[in-house]
Amino acid sequence: MNTLSSSALLASSFTPSLNITTPSFSKSRTTPLFSVTNASITIQQQPKVALIRIGTRGSPLALAQAYETREKLIASHSELAEEGAIQIIIIKTTGDKILSQPLADIGGKGLFTKEIDEALLNGDIDIAVHSMKDVPTYLPDKTILPCNLPREDVRDAFISLNAKSLADLPPGSVIGSASLRRKSQILHRYPSLNVQDNFRGNVQTRLKKLSEGVVQATLLALAGLKRLNMTEHVSSTLSIDDMLPAVAQGAIGIACRSNDDKMAEYLASLNHEETKLAVVCERAFLQILDGSCRTPIAGYACRNEDGNCLFRGLVASPDGTRVLETSRIGPYAVEDMIEMGKDAGKELLSRAGPGFFTS
Repeated sequence: MNTLSSSALLASSFTPSLNITTPSFSKSRTTPLFSVTNASITIQQQPKVALIRIGTRGSPLALAQAYETREKLIASHSELAEEGAIQIIIIKTTGDKILSQPLADIGGKGLFTKEIDEALLNGDIDIAVHSMKDVPTYLPDKTILPCNLPREDVRDAFISLNAKSLADLPPGSVIGSASLRRKSQILHRYPSLNVQDNFRGNVQTRLKKLSEGVVQATLLALAGLKRLNMTEHVSSTLSIDDMLPAVAQGAIGIACRSNDDKMAEYLASLNHEETKLAVVCERAFLQILDGSCRTPIAGYACRNEDGNCLFRGLVASPDGTRVLETSRIGPYAVEDMIEMGKDAGKELLSRAGPGFFTS
């Protein structure tokens, strides 16, 4: 974990090392078979009809996740290996359009999924690839989420040009973060630091702001940096004890229409059951607490060395002055894990008391 120079950070912040190209839409389903040019008729090749249309946001990280999904589908189903069999369609969401305000001020729920869900229900796409931490606890009617890909590292990464950890930052240092969860946990341990909570944009944008001195440090999900092959920017990695992750952090979810048996069959072949159960447990916890997007909430379920599920949950005040934590251990089985998540949520609701989630 080394500290990067400003020039090195600038150089790679503009171009992620993952080789992603913007999907071409020249092979549209509506492309004519014939075109007239200078009074002559040119016969064009009939376009390939995509077997699967993947809907995704357009950020480099979202595209990396969509391409990962495509590669796994191709590896599992030979008929999808043909050129044009899988099409990636970029959809701009509300969360992508409104960047001038903190997420908590513009709604929180469904900001990065609503338009993609609508495209799925309208039949414009066949499957939707989401970062699971962006997915509301209630799925839209007539959609299902039968697949989670294997989970990446759930930890948060600390990135700075002149410090190796949060503890190394001098008092008054500004940390950029769009996450109330991160802000509250940082301030709980380091109240002398200043957290800017509207530090928004994709990974490349945030690293550019860091290199320009807008902030002295930032925290990003290590999973995203790994998927973009950008871990060289990481100054240090925060332990789970120091920074409990967001619910479903590092997990990719893939949704389809509930009446689309073919897509459900494709997605079931990609599902990683251990990840899916962990996400189900964490989302059960979140569902109990889901009263306000202004409340910092963290939750993490994993398989411990005995093969059981270890769940840890946290709620906090945005200023970090009050942090409540709990944990559960039980069988690594879906019903048990759902009950563990719900029970942990109910405990923290009771301990927090009236007004904690609405203040």
